[in-house]
Amino acid sequence: MRLLLIMWVVMLAGCETVRITAAEMVDKLPTPSFVKHSAPAPAWVQATGYAPISLQPGDTRQQKVIMAMRASKLRAYQELVGVVHGQYIFGTTTVQDMVVQKDSFKAAVAGFVRGARVVKSYPVQDDTYATILEVDMNQLQRAWIE
Repeated sequence: MRLLLIMWVVMLAGCETVRITAAEMVDKLPTPSFVKHSAPAPAWVQATGYAPISLQPGDTRQQKVIMAMRASKLRAYQELVGVVHGQYIFGTTTVQDMVVQKDSFKAAVAGFVRGARVVKSYPVQDDTYATILEVDMNQLQRAWIE
């Protein structure tokens, strides 16, 4: 029994007791430096579409105004697509005897615009309706990447 007691005392003599708490250990750890990726500032692009009210189909003035609102919004989207994706332009010129006989061109736009929002939709004078759309180019670019 004495032998066991002596062996136990010898074994414990070489051990050191833990005197530091978990909180103290965390305080001594270095502060991690996280890299913060901040989103870039919005780069808003706006486009305006116009539509005549009197030329719209409808039996009443109210119906024509609603149709002009829709037409001006679609025209604003077309303008916005042209700004974002560019326009395709095809032109021809006919010259005869060094005199321009015919000069024509066609323009087309095609593309997707996601995340556009209506800024303002309002009547202009008596017979025109206008709609302003805007889109954040950074958000649009992120949508294409993802």
